Amino acid sequence: GNYTITQPADTADITTRPITVTGATDTKVYDGNPTSSGVPTITVGSLVGGDTVTWSQTYDDKNVGTGKSLTPAGTVSDGNSGNNYDITLVADTTGVITAKAITVSGVTANDKVYDGATGATLNTGTAALVGVVGGDTVTIGVGGAIGSFADKHAANGKTVTISGITITGVDAGNYTITQPADTADITTRP
Repeated sequence: GNYTITQPADTADITTRPITVTGATDTKVYDGNPTSSGVPTITVGSLVGGDTVTWSQTYDDKNVGTGKSLTPAGTVSDGNSGNNYDITLVADTTGVITAKAITVSGVTANDKVYDGATGATLNTGTAALVGVVGGDTVTIGVGGAIGSFADKHAANGKTVTISGITITGVDAGNYTITQPADTADITTRP
């Protein structure tokens, strides 16, 4: 009872907590940007207490392909600007971006008089691509367009199948083109 005690003090380190965050596999249709809807996960280590995370990931580029890298990114909310963690980011290499289907408008078939053949004459002067992502360079090619009636017989409103329309340009590889169709008449031969 004749004494008061002074508690000692010392210094020590609190080292960062290691965690590994790995990208998640993802597949999407081409949309002109490298964003991914996949959510990376912590694959090694764990968070402490009420700490929270916000993760996202991106493809290595916007273009169509398989085996694409998905790189994670994000932050930890730990009351210390994320500095309580040593984060290792690991890319997933199984990402897939598939080609976007686009269509063609403005191609029409002419009516014709029965001639014993299925060929159809096409009007391609106002042909245009529908569904190309803004800013992409894709050009329509109608020089090889061919129209064919289903058969050679006279009738109204016959389906004309159109083929041979192509696309070119820097971004053409990110698209698949759906050939248009139209209807036209084959009238009787007087």
